[in-house]
Amino acid sequence: MIRLVCAVAAPLAAAAALLAGCATPPRDVADLAPACPAGESRVRTAQLYFSGARPPAPALTDAAFTRFVDREITPRFPHGLTVLDGGGAWRGDENRLIREAAKVVQIILPPSGDAPQRVAAVRAAYRREFARDTVLVIQASCVPF
Repeated sequence: MIRLVCAVAAPLAAAAALLAGCATPPRDVADLAPACPAGESRVRTAQLYFSGARPPAPALTDAAFTRFVDREITPRFPHGLTVLDGGGAWRGDENRLIREAAKVVQIILPPSGDAPQRVAAVRAAYRREFARDTVLVIQASCVPF
């Protein structure tokens, strides 16, 4: 019995030690990206996916979302952003296919400052106003300017 415990515990301890390095996140998402091609610079971008219709909340209209962008997002990111129509699908309860319209906002984040706090404020404002959540993806990208 003791041999069996040691035979199982030793590999588990070794695996835990190896995986311990994985528990520490990198300093910045840009640290994970390969070098940019000549003539391009690395920047961080944020993609925010805003759910469009989730019962019992009413569908998100283009006019309401435009007002939200003008009031909440553009003042926080005055150097520009892109708004795209999107959509998603997943399997819900009872393995039923659910489709949902969405708005996608892409922002090139400033290299320093309080961008993460500004993004968090946008997400909180959307949740408060529309009773829906957002999905956020921040990644490193290369741009030619």
